[in-house]
Amino acid sequence: MPRCELTGKSPEVKNLVSHSNIKTKSVALPNVQQKRLFSTLLGEMVSLKIASSTIKSIDHVGSIDKFLLTQEDARLSKRALSLKTRMLRKLRGQGFKRTKKATK
Repeated sequence: MPRCELTGKSPEVKNLVSHSNIKTKSVALPNVQQKRLFSTLLGEMVSLKIASSTIKSIDHVGSIDKFLLTQEDARLSKRALSLKTRMLRKLRGQGFKRTKKATK
């Protein structure tokens, strides 16, 4: 089943109710697309499965970086959460590996 990696939007189970009040179960699937977005903070293309409504929200906010940093951690998938931590490390200046100095 499709699921948005940024907002957690997933399929909804709903009832179709007829005029005679007969209820029929149906599933409404979100419009999930595989998209590549450019992260200016990381300086690379990021590939995510996101809903089309999320794409509109990202455009409204301005960038994938701003949108991802303001999202709650509970809604994010593991891949999106790892991207968010990479972005936070980059913002804090810890994005580079520190090497030990050679001592004699």
